[in-house]
Amino acid sequence: MTAPKRERAPLNGVDTPNLFATINVVKENPGLGTFQFRASNAWVKGTHSRTTIEGFSGAGGDHTHSTTFQYDADHPKVLVGGDAGPTPVEFLLHGLASCLTAGIANIAAARGVELSEVRSTVEGDIDLRGILGLSNEVRNGYERIRVNFDIKGNAPAEKLREIVEQSRARSAVFDVITNSVPVDISVNAG
Repeated sequence: MTAPKRERAPLNGVDTPNLFATINVVKENPGLGTFQFRASNAWVKGTHSRTTIEGFSGAGGDHTHSTTFQYDADHPKVLVGGDAGPTPVEFLLHGLASCLTAGIANIAAARGVELSEVRSTVEGDIDLRGILGLSNEVRNGYERIRVNFDIKGNAPAEKLREIVEQSRARSAVFDVITNSVPVDISVNAG
């Protein structure tokens, strides 16, 4: 005897029917799953710069966000900046937390779990001796990142932990951070 098929409805603010429709379309047409996300950045002054995010390509075409997003980044005064925005490495923590949280919302909705709260804290340990060129033994980036989730919903604790684990396993940002990704840098100087 098989369990009756559960009708999928929007849950946790996730359009679950559209989520599964998208999964099925990409399953049938893998090329539609190839995306390119872009950002442009301009120096303002000192350590302050501004990144603009407008569009991306994917699902067979180019797309423009409904809003042009701009984010300032800077160093705090203690690191000789003007503190006009978070540091670039703090944006990395934001990207990791928001990617994992989005995954949790989608996966919970797909499993029929209603969430009442998802909170996280993300900490990254960094030794600036690497960036400052004071040690070749110290890496420039984070030495360790810790993410702690508090999650509540209408499912047992074990199922909620499984949702977080599945989100980790499917997170694009987690993948980028934990696996080596080639980065090509070109320079037009003049």
